[in-house]
Amino acid sequence: MNDSLVSFPDAKPFISSAGFTMVPVRMVSEQLGFQVGANQSGQTVEVTIKGKGRSITLTTGQAQAKVDGKAVQLDSPAQFSGGRVFVPLRFLTDTFGYLLQWDAANWIVIIGADGKYHAPAWYAPKTSPVISTAKQYMGVPYVFGGSTPGGFDCSGFVSYVFAKNGISLPRTSGSMYAASGKTVSSLQEGDLVFFQTSGKSSSSPSHVGIYLGNSQFISATTSSGVKIDSLNSSYWGPRYIGAKRV
Repeated sequence: MNDSLVSFPDAKPFISSAGFTMVPVRMVSEQLGFQVGANQSGQTVEVTIKGKGRSITLTTGQAQAKVDGKAVQLDSPAQFSGGRVFVPLRFLTDTFGYLLQWDAANWIVIIGADGKYHAPAWYAPKTSPVISTAKQYMGVPYVFGGSTPGGFDCSGFVSYVFAKNGISLPRTSGSMYAASGKTVSSLQEGDLVFFQTSGKSSSSPSHVGIYLGNSQFISATTSSGVKIDSLNSSYWGPRYIGAKRV
């Protein structure tokens, strides 16, 4: 908001299935200096917002709100989730006449409460091209022997991602571990991480993924396809055997 970040400690904004940015109505409204009231009955909440000489009443689950007593259609119905009421952000900014900017490079919405355009108050950290490519295939299903976006196995996924970035890797996790790059103990983004998941007592890996940072890696799993997991999880932690940097 203007040049400052708005904190969402317990309920974060999200993009609805219809493509609209939903925000916790109380947190944003109070940051704008408005009065917010709520009346809850079961899972239905009626919210009132007053400020700048206007009055809004909206009810969760309904696609209409009342603005100064007149019905106004919402882009997406107000939602009650995690103890918070969420509304489309543009409804608030349009109703009260604020500028709204969307910074696609940093995935940040900027409310010009002072009527001016602003640079982002937060910039997304730089991500390696390999990681950017890998994340494009989140949710692609697991296919044994698969090496295309129609379906990947673990080494097929890693080989495909690196090939898209001009780097040729062997086809299997064992071959990657034996012949690619150099062994590292201090991990960096884009490193290959290897696991022994077959239950065998062996130093040869049966699974490979790409390290993302913050103890996370992305890989093609038999259970859920391409997904992000933690190196410290109860499953992957004991099965981790090492990393290579190519």
